[in-house]
Amino acid sequence: MSRIVVGITGASGVIYGVRLLEVLSRANANVHLVYSQAAIKNLEIETSYKVADLDALASVIYDINDIGGAIASGSFKTDGMIVAPCSIKTLSAIANSFNFNLLIRAADVSLKERRKLVLMVRETPLHEGHLELMMKVVRMGGVILPPVPAFYHQPKSLDDIVNQTVGKILDQFSIEENLFKRWGEETEGKELVK
Repeated sequence: MSRIVVGITGASGVIYGVRLLEVLSRANANVHLVYSQAAIKNLEIETSYKVADLDALASVIYDINDIGGAIASGSFKTDGMIVAPCSIKTLSAIANSFNFNLLIRAADVSLKERRKLVLMVRETPLHEGHLELMMKVVRMGGVILPPVPAFYHQPKSLDDIVNQTVGKILDQFSIEENLFKRWGEETEGKELVK
């Protein structure tokens, strides 16, 4: 069973974090959840979900100010961490090891222990400072995976677009949930016409 830390921050696109929790719960992952106050505000603005709905999808919930939570230590083994969505403020703190709360500290632990860290940075357009922060995280071993929709799977709804991005995030942890049609699946097993 996978043990994954999930962080949700105040960037727009909180539905990505919600869907990620729903899918990880369905996959019986051991999910350790930490979220910011801004994430809760966006949850209220952007969705009909409540904090209790998020909490029900996690195995363990942490207060973001509890710097002594289990996920603050490298000796607490996990398969890694996902921050979805990831605000630029959070990206900046992670890139600079500015561990002012548990979410940032948990991300820093993932990097220092050489565990997978996936940041779903949600901002556009990007200026040079944003790009430099992303490069810093990548050089430290993190993965920047923004919610850039693909259309080869012919999405019919917003859910299809959200699911494709969440599926790409889960690919980073080798968790297969069949959330979208992958490139090439439509021709798999078929002889190509010349």
